[in-house]
Amino acid sequence: MSPDSNGFWHYRNNVLHGGEINLLDIAKQFGTPSYVYSQTLIEQQWQAYQHALADFPHLLCYAVKANGNLAVLQLLARLGAGFDIVSGGELERVLRAGGKPDKIIFSGVGKTVAEIERALEVDIQCFNVESLPELDRLQKVAQQKQKVARVSLRINPNIDAKTHPYISTGLHEHKFGIGMEEALPAYLHAKQLPNLKIIGVDCHIGSQITQISPFIEALESVLALVSILNKEGIEIHHINLGGGLGVQYQQETPPSPADLCKAITDRLKGKSFTLCLEPGRSIVANAGVLLTHVEFIKSNQKKNFAIVDAGMNDLIRPALYDAWQGILPVKINETIAERLYDVVGPVCESADFIGKERALRVQANDYLAVTGAGAYGFVMSSQYNARPRAAEVLLTSSGPKLIRERETYEDLWVKERL
Repeated sequence: MSPDSNGFWHYRNNVLHGGEINLLDIAKQFGTPSYVYSQTLIEQQWQAYQHALADFPHLLCYAVKANGNLAVLQLLARLGAGFDIVSGGELERVLRAGGKPDKIIFSGVGKTVAEIERALEVDIQCFNVESLPELDRLQKVAQQKQKVARVSLRINPNIDAKTHPYISTGLHEHKFGIGMEEALPAYLHAKQLPNLKIIGVDCHIGSQITQISPFIEALESVLALVSILNKEGIEIHHINLGGGLGVQYQQETPPSPADLCKAITDRLKGKSFTLCLEPGRSIVANAGVLLTHVEFIKSNQKKNFAIVDAGMNDLIRPALYDAWQGILPVKINETIAERLYDVVGPVCESADFIGKERALRVQANDYLAVTGAGAYGFVMSSQYNARPRAAEVLLTSSGPKLIRERETYEDLWVKERL
C-alpha cells in the first residue's frame, strides 16, 4: 500500500493523513510505537465481500487471528460478521465484543478439552475438525456434556498456494487438516458418532494468496469429495473455503474480493450449499499503519541505519517471514538528502529490522509510518527485552479513539511473584 494507491492514506501539506486526521498529531498525542487503524477501510473491505456474495447463501467469518482488538471485533460484529477462531481466548474475545455464537466457527489443530467444553456451552455454529483424534475427543466431551457438536472436517487437498512456506497450509507436509485419501473414512467414522452432526466440508490452503486459481483448484477437490459423500448418504450443507486472499504490500496484484467471490460462486451455481469464507488479512492489513519515532541515525562504511523505537517485538513479520512492508515519512522533508537506510529497532537481535535498503529522507526525531500493519502486527507482538507493547488507535468519523492503552513497566510483571 502507498498513499497514492489508496485515497484514505494520503499526504496533505507534506504530512501523512488518515482521512482527515493528521498522523503527525496522532504520533504526538498517543506516543510511539502505536498501531493506527481506519474504521472506514475496515468497513469498506468487509462490505466488499458482503456485496459480492449478496445473491448467494453465505456466512462470512472474520479470521480473528489477523487482528483481535475488541474494538475491531465489535465493529465487525455490528456489521453482522461471523468469526473464525483458533483458540479459547479468541472465543472469549469475540463474545466480549458482542459476536454471536451461532456465527462462530472454531478452527485449529490443537483444541483442548476446556476449549471444546466452552464452545459447546455457548453453542457455536461449527467445529472445523482437523484429525481423527480430535473427532473422538469432540465426541467424548459432547457426550459428557449431553450436547451435539456440529462439525465440518478440514480437508488438506495437497495444493500449493504459491505463498510463503510459513503461511502455506494445504500440502501434505503441513500439520493442518485431513488428507484427501483419508477424508471418506474420517467422514464415515464421524457419521457413527452419536453426539456429532456433520454439516460441512472445510478447506484452507494458506495465506497471502495472490491468484484465484489455487482457490478454484481447492474448490474442485472439495466438490469431488462432496459427490463421494453424497453417495454414502452424508449430506453436506456448507462448503468452507477458508480465507487467505492476499493484499498489496509491494508489487503484488491480488484479485479483489469481488473477483474471487464471482469465480467461486460461478462454480457453485445450481448447487444448494451455503458458502463460508474466513477473510482476515484482506479486511484489516491495509487498514492499519504502525507509527514509530526515529531515535538515531547511524552510519558505518557499508550501511546507514535509521534506529527507531518499534522493534521486532512490536512487528515480527519482517524477521519471521522476511516480509516487506512499506515505510513512509510521516512528514516529508525535501531538504534532507535521500539515502538508503536499514530501518532497525532497539531489540538486541540482528533480526530486529522493519525494512532494509529503503530510500528515505530522514533524520533523528522524525516519525515513520509502516504500512500494511493492520494484520498480524499487534496480535503477534510480545514483551521481549522487557518492552511494553504498543498502543492501538482507531480512526473513526468522530476522530481518533484509543482502543488499547500502551503498556507500562508495571504491566510487564503484574502476573509475576517474588
